[in-house]
Amino acid sequence: MANSPAIVSLGEPLIEFNRPKEGDGRTWLQGFGGDSQNVAIAAARQGASAGYLTSVGQDWMGDAFLDLWKTEGVDASRVMRHPTAPTGVSFVTHSDAGHKFDYLRKNSAASLMTPETLAADYIAGAKFFHLSAIGQAISESARLTCAAAVAAARKAGVKVSYDTNLRLRLWELDQARQVIDATIAQCDIALPSLDDSQQLTGLTAPDSIADYYLGLGAPLVALKMGAEGSLIATKDGRTRVPPFKVEAVDATGAGDTFDGAFLARLLAGDMPDVAARYANVAAALSTTGYGAVTPIPRADAVLAALKTA
Repeated sequence: MANSPAIVSLGEPLIEFNRPKEGDGRTWLQGFGGDSQNVAIAAARQGASAGYLTSVGQDWMGDAFLDLWKTEGVDASRVMRHPTAPTGVSFVTHSDAGHKFDYLRKNSAASLMTPETLAADYIAGAKFFHLSAIGQAISESARLTCAAAVAAARKAGVKVSYDTNLRLRLWELDQARQVIDATIAQCDIALPSLDDSQQLTGLTAPDSIADYYLGLGAPLVALKMGAEGSLIATKDGRTRVPPFKVEAVDATGAGDTFDGAFLARLLAGDMPDVAARYANVAAALSTTGYGAVTPIPRADAVLAALKTA
């Protein structure tokens, strides 16, 4: 079995260009994004052992990601480099309605991943395997790769963590519902967000959404509710975890920060409600700066903020 980190995430990294709301409209901040890699970095910044599985291009963007992961302590030893396909790109703009994403990701290196190239042994050596619905939505071959990864994790007894991240530009709602529900049934930790779940389930109340995902078979549901905090639900009970108040400027990557921090604290032995309190604070702090990765807080900042909560 591979010498794997405790938390392994799989998906598509995206070079990010973020245009601040208060800027001149011409200035873009170059950063890093992609929900699954944000989770790996968030976990690593909380002190967890984290690794990433993906494919990047033989371009400056792929080089930049490999440099980033080395700096962040995220193991990238099994990351592939596609000989011709590019690394994906995202553009983030802001308005009073919130943040908006646009992409250049069609036929990206990550979208061309196949089950045959999956490092199943690397997943099997982890404690947690994390996946997002975005990784399933970017292409048919990526979806098959994600399915193979979940199967490898389950076969090895690795706990599967799953974010229902919904991007309707990538697939139709009916297909998303079918794939996401089927994956929830195979996961150990469901990490839906309230707005996505309302679209996916047709339900509005957080408790009803938690009941729905528990009913599909997820033993633990951590429903992310943004400024309203989070809801932790199991078949034995549920807890509302209050939010941590900040002056938010950019919510890009906040849910991913919650995921990574939550998994890191579960790995450290916290009970789910305690892990969620920590993750709420980490996610809130990540909204106080622009970009997905740069504002993700480290453990010392989260612990200091927790003392004031």
